Amino acid sequence: MDVVTTIRAVRAARKARRGTWGLVPTMGYLHEGHLSLVRRARAENDQVAVSIFVNPTQFGPHEDLARYPRDLERDLSLLAPLGVDLVFVPSVSEMYPSGFQTAVTVEEVARPLEGAARPGHFRGVATVVCKLFNIFQPQRAYFGQKDAQQVVVIRRMARDLDFDLEIVVCPTVREADGLALSSRNVYLNPEERRAATVLFRALSAAQAAWQAGERDGERLREHMRAVLASEPLAQPEYVSIADPETLAELIGAGERALASLAVRIGTTRLIDNFVLE
Repeated sequence: MDVVTTIRAVRAARKARRGTWGLVPTMGYLHEGHLSLVRRARAENDQVAVSIFVNPTQFGPHEDLARYPRDLERDLSLLAPLGVDLVFVPSVSEMYPSGFQTAVTVEEVARPLEGAARPGHFRGVATVVCKLFNIFQPQRAYFGQKDAQQVVVIRRMARDLDFDLEIVVCPTVREADGLALSSRNVYLNPEERRAATVLFRALSAAQAAWQAGERDGERLREHMRAVLASEPLAQPEYVSIADPETLAELIGAGERALASLAVRIGTTRLIDNFVLE
């Protein structure tokens, strides 16, 4: 497993190794969710690359950039047994050198939900992912369903900018009690960790109503809100039943819907979603 820190080294490795490439972009502090993406990439490609970069441009001024968990030695020890060929660990100055002034903006699908709650977030995401696609030129790139809107935004960007690659979306990996794995879960104290299962329970309530035949968007949202209201530590930011492609809020749902929510548990902001179909 080669670990490199420069774009030039990535391109040299990319040129020297033949066959298809699968890329798993991450911000590090890896967990089983990330590792499931790596395993999928290993099964489907000749070469597997992982990027580890805490991207400052996707954090707002009052968000957790400074304290975002980092442990490169641990990350590399988790990746080594999985057959990863190349790990890219750039500095901020390598990705955004002096004078950098270009950004990628995805419009409508980046505006609601996370886009409304975190202005500029998807501008940073789209820019760094666009750069990674250009640097690696993979045949496939792997993302988790947990960040559902990010997947929609990246697919839109890849389509609009004519990237010749497949976006592969892998299922959310969860703890036994349903909590979606996230690097930010490390922020939760024991009481908050217990309370955090309310996200899964709220989504499960919407799913149960959907399976029982409910298709009214507002009623499905009310099912989620009712569960969240039962948890004193939960501070909902948004509750959504939206079209999975456009992310427009649904009044009456059709064959599919994206149920998603963002909730603060203490000082920790968590997101999760189910695809209803």
